[in-house]
Amino acid sequence: MIEEHFAALCGALDRAAGAAPTIRDWGSRLAEVLGAGGRLLACGNGGSAAEAQHLTGELVGKFLNDRQPLSAIALHAETSAATAIVNDYGEHELYARQVRAHGRPGDVLITLSTSGRSQNVVAAAKVAHELGLTTWALTGPAPNPLTALCDDAIAVDAPSVATVQEVHLAVVHALCATIDESLGALT
Repeated sequence: MIEEHFAALCGALDRAAGAAPTIRDWGSRLAEVLGAGGRLLACGNGGSAAEAQHLTGELVGKFLNDRQPLSAIALHAETSAATAIVNDYGEHELYARQVRAHGRPGDVLITLSTSGRSQNVVAAAKVAHELGLTTWALTGPAPNPLTALCDDAIAVDAPSVATVQEVHLAVVHALCATIDESLGALT
């Protein structure tokens, strides 16, 4: 079983290498947005929430080398707001309401969903479009509602949720490296 898992991961990573131009584009765009004082919002559920928080942590802190902190918010990490929203408005509004609160035209929303069908993540992308944010999706296999809705997407072709999430982490790190390179933080 271990060998099968690693073989599936290697295959998914090989296929994901084709997304390198998209990752470069996203990194350059985020460097422009964040460097000019814009904001990145990120959301997902479960393991995808952990990936969203990993991404924002690398940007607010540092990835490899020191640089100015960048404005990046993992929406699930605001636990008091999140639990109040779910209690008062329902789980489908969890991220959409926060996008309304924090998102500004020109900001970027990165959505993560292994299925691409998470209703609260899809709702956040819809609201982001209404507000003039750029929307990107990291999902599992396409087609799915999130890849169809977002401005751009990287859909990981992998047989399991675990493998999709592992490839998402590699994409997150490649994205952070590209952002840092664009900002001159990699030496």
